[in-house]
Amino acid sequence: MKTVRILALIFLALATAIAGAAYWVLATYEPAPVNPAWAVESGAAEVRPGAVTVRFTGTSTLLFSDGETQWMTDGWFSRPGPLEVIAGPIAPDIEAIARGLERNRIESLAAVFPVHSHYDHAMDAPEVARRTGALLLGSPSTANIGRGWGLSEEQIRVVEDRVPIPIGQFTITPIESRHFQFPDPDVVELALRDPDIIEPLVPPVGTFEYKVGKAYTLLVEHPAGSWLIQGSAGFIEGNLEGLDVDVVFLGVGSLGTQTPDYAEAYWRETVTSTHPERVVLIHWDSLTGPAEGPFTGRVRGAAVLSGRTDRTREFLEAQAASSPHLEFWTLPRFDEVVLF
Repeated sequence: MKTVRILALIFLALATAIAGAAYWVLATYEPAPVNPAWAVESGAAEVRPGAVTVRFTGTSTLLFSDGETQWMTDGWFSRPGPLEVIAGPIAPDIEAIARGLERNRIESLAAVFPVHSHYDHAMDAPEVARRTGALLLGSPSTANIGRGWGLSEEQIRVVEDRVPIPIGQFTITPIESRHFQFPDPDVVELALRDPDIIEPLVPPVGTFEYKVGKAYTLLVEHPAGSWLIQGSAGFIEGNLEGLDVDVVFLGVGSLGTQTPDYAEAYWRETVTSTHPERVVLIHWDSLTGPAEGPFTGRVRGAAVLSGRTDRTREFLEAQAASSPHLEFWTLPRFDEVVLF
């Protein structure tokens, strides 16, 4: 009996240790990879007529408004957890979408534009379009996500490279770009190879069935100002040559896991070449973190699985130190901030 008790205690201790390790890997998060000093608060209680405002949900979901027209990138509100993402299948979370629209105070939208077709950008967009009357803009792959959700063809528009799209007083010009190039070849194979969704995608499906499609840089022009939205930390050399904008919304997800040469080239091609006065950091929060409350960095399991330290904050702080003329922002969740 004594031996049985000892074995039972050993088994219990091992099970507790394994459960604790699993919790640490899958349910705890690294600190956010940005400097808290860059955080901006919501604007004045009363927004002046003609002002352009932005609201940030997380990742690269951004809502823009000039008081007359509202449109958004991505419209992603579902936050499947680490096990769901790894094991699948996943599907839009209808209740999370409803909450996200409510928190952003959205009743109607002119357009929703996923910057590419991975799940954390395009999965919810068709339901957002359905609920708000928005036009779903994007690549043929994004169009097939819309069709798989049952969105009508009248609400789907496949965009063309560098062909401007007027949305109220906003003009959105999609520029075909490149997704962040993952340093892990296995992730590249899953997330970037065979990039197109060639038929309507009907969820629930595996995470990587949401293929990348085409990745876009969005040039946005408005009488109040101009800006770029770079939702993923990828680039094509010389792709943005000749552009001059006021603000860059810069996706920095996993940038610090790449080589220093890659990170420097990304900064040079996306920020230095376009001469902004302000950089607004996006896509730095965890994809599986809470949908409410403070933003977090990546789930700790990402570091364990990739075996790579994320030095994003160090890189960004070095750029800030070497560019004192450049203003760095991170946005609050859901609150309206005056952009221009």
